[in-house]
Amino acid sequence: MSKKHPTFEEVVSDCYDDVYRFALSLTGKECDAVDLTQSAFLKFAKKGSALRDVKKAKHWLFSVLRNEFIDICRKNTRFPSEELDPGMQSEGQTAAAQSDGQAVLSCLAKLPLPFREALALYYLQGYTYQEISSLLKIPIGTVMSRLSRGKSQLRQQLKLSPYSHG
Repeated sequence: MSKKHPTFEEVVSDCYDDVYRFALSLTGKECDAVDLTQSAFLKFAKKGSALRDVKKAKHWLFSVLRNEFIDICRKNTRFPSEELDPGMQSEGQTAAAQSDGQAVLSCLAKLPLPFREALALYYLQGYTYQEISSLLKIPIGTVMSRLSRGKSQLRQQLKLSPYSHG
């Protein structure tokens, strides 16, 4: 991004994929991730001009997205814990679900939110412990603990996964 305040289009171009992947890792569902991503960018369109440091636009979007997701979970209206009947999936979705990446994302979506957030930010988005600590407003030790416990829980989920090769 340029040194002066970036245009909305520049922010979308630079950050959309990462913000969407983070939303997908939180929700586990493409349609919900798209809605959440659009909500974050809508807030940026309305309030992003107040951002002092343009280098923090992506960080700001992640914070907004996370807060939106937590608000929605609290209201418990859009993200029920029920799983869809596998028979209702389209053939394209079934084929995609057989890939290793989809199996990991599926198992990741089953983890409790604190572990899912930490794992997604570290492994999928490449944030450092310090950046995760700042973003989630938790101590670095807690970040490290959540990553360790989250990896352990993810391993267990993958062992139980129908896509497991072992």
